[in-house]
Amino acid sequence: MKSFYLLFLAFLAIASVHAEEKADHVIVEKSQHLLSLYKSDHLLASYHVVFGSNPNGTKQKQNDGKTPEGSYILDTKKADSRFHKAFHISYPNEKDLANAKRLGVDAGGDIMIHGQKNGFSWASPIMQKINWTKGCIALSNHDIDAIWDKIDVGTPIEIKP
Repeated sequence: MKSFYLLFLAFLAIASVHAEEKADHVIVEKSQHLLSLYKSDHLLASYHVVFGSNPNGTKQKQNDGKTPEGSYILDTKKADSRFHKAFHISYPNEKDLANAKRLGVDAGGDIMIHGQKNGFSWASPIMQKINWTKGCIALSNHDIDAIWDKIDVGTPIEIKP
């Protein structure tokens, strides 16, 4: 019984260390509907996400329903968003702006990682099965709460196809 108790205490100690670890980068894999937190090359956790209503390909212009692809920074945290918490993504970057200029369109902006729209958390089991945002990355409220303290402003994010 004593060895079980010691093993249990060791497990709690390890779990508490990992619970407090901060991510040093975030990777989103659109094809897998996954947002993953990493510290160095160690996977801390992964979460199911959904995207813009037209998810295939990278965002080209305002209102195209696409989620950007590329390297960005999580440059702001918003606890008072229209959605249950939000991280702002530094889209558009220079490459996105140059592409939009070449196409003669507005690149758009205001791309976030966020929870459910305020007042609609009850719809999460349905909304997390469809791509419903205007180009953002959406998690359940429970999942955005889980990552809120694990990501600091300035953390890089890579959004992959």
